[in-house]
Formats: sequence, structure tokens, C-alpha cells
Amino acid sequence: MQPISCMSNEVFQVFSFMSFLNLEQLPFIGMSYEFVGEKQGAPFSAYIVNAKPGQGPPLHTHPYVEVIFMVEGCATITLGDETREAKAGGIVVVPTNTPHRFVNSGETVLRQIDIHSSPKFIQANLERLID
Repeated sequence: MQPISCMSNEVFQVFSFMSFLNLEQLPFIGMSYEFVGEKQGAPFSAYIVNAKPGQGPPLHTHPYVEVIFMVEGCATITLGDETREAKAGGIVVVPTNTPHRFVNSGETVLRQIDIHSSPKFIQANLERLID
């Protein structure tokens, strides 16, 4: 690994590595596989969601932007004061600190990938999840 010299004559080392994972190697908690970026050298994290009908997280916020890619199924998504139906192929951008949640409103499994613009998950729940 070669040091890189900056104009200020400071020397920095560039560290990078590749990792190859299978989905099953990630922890599965609740309804999602969890990809934690800081454990993989990535600047973002992701939930790979497999929610059963009626499943979803409580209303919550994050101190960063989240982008939801709807892969399969449909969900009722609340974003701030607005509630909409989203389906496969949809993309939802959740602004920083915006209260949001989703519920699988279909009859089949909901699959989505939720990208968090943070190397670790930071979430403030605004309500309790009722089983």
C-alpha cells in the first residue's frame, strides 16, 4: 500500500478491501437482514426487508437520509403527515429526521431494500410496536 502525499505534506494511508457476503451471513432481526456498513468498510447501511403481511416497524426517525427500494409486494408508507401505497418498482426518499413507517399491506411477502446513509443504524422510535 502506497502512502499518498497531500499538499499540506501530511501523509495518509489508503485502506480499502473487498468483501463478498451471502445474504444468509447477515444477522436476521425481526423482518430484515441487516447490512451494517461500518463492519464492511462501507459508508452506508441497509435493511433487506422480508416482511409478512401486516408487519412493519413503528413510527421512527433517523438523523440521515434513507432511500427505500420496493422490490416485491406492496406497503402502506407513512412519511411525515402523508400516507401512500407503494408497490414493487417504487422508490421512496425519506428526508433526515422525518417520521416514517411502513406496513406490508399486501397478501404476500414484502421485499424491499432500505439504504441508510450512515455506516451504522441510528433510529429513534416514536411509538411502541404492538404485536
